[in-house]
Amino acid sequence: MKGEYVLFDSSDIPLELLKIIMAKHNSGTAISIKGLKKSFGEHPVIWDLNLELEWGKFLALFGTNGSGKTTLLKILASQIQPDSGQIIISGYDQAKNPRAIRRILGVVGHQHYLYDDLTCAENLQFYGRLYNLSQISNKIHSVLSRIDLAQYSGMKVRSLSHGMQKRLALGRAILHEPDILLLDEPEGGLDQKSLGILHDISSEWTSRKRSIIMTTHNHDVGNSWSDNVSILANGILKTD
Repeated sequence: MKGEYVLFDSSDIPLELLKIIMAKHNSGTAISIKGLKKSFGEHPVIWDLNLELEWGKFLALFGTNGSGKTTLLKILASQIQPDSGQIIISGYDQAKNPRAIRRILGVVGHQHYLYDDLTCAENLQFYGRLYNLSQISNKIHSVLSRIDLAQYSGMKVRSLSHGMQKRLALGRAILHEPDILLLDEPEGGLDQKSLGILHDISSEWTSRKRSIIMTTHNHDVGNSWSDNVSILANGILKTD
């Protein structure tokens, strides 16, 4: 697997039971960020960023390359640590409960975080076991059907087209039915069919009172799909 990316936290508690335990957190605000700051060396990337995202809402995040969009999503996913600020996700303080938060996030980044030499089904089975999911085979079949890759379940990832790999990465992200999706330019390089699948899944997620943050350079997609639009510029989030 490429990179060092924490998408999950192993646990003896079945995910279904954990989600029941955490259900009390699924009210109010999905994500709350206050005074977030992040610099790399002497270069500030995020400066005093504040954000409130309600449950069931889709936020499209615009910004030029290097504006900090990817950095923000990586911070939310606990891949990198902020310099300062407070992040509350589903009622949990990220600084105190990162493990609980990771299990309710689904992340699609610039890398697909899939094993090239495993098949589509084998990749999903691997992640399903890490999330300690029950009825993994049924869930894998369901997800592969949703992303229109059921007929390619036995193909190795390296044999798939770029668009198919991105769809499988989306399948990996939704396999455990996360409450929040973090999508970093997921529409890039997708054909119209794949774009339609991404849109349908996004609509389904928000209709079930789940939340999404998606970074994008595509203004048509961002404006038409989302409930809210913000622009990240000079390290500060601005409402369009």
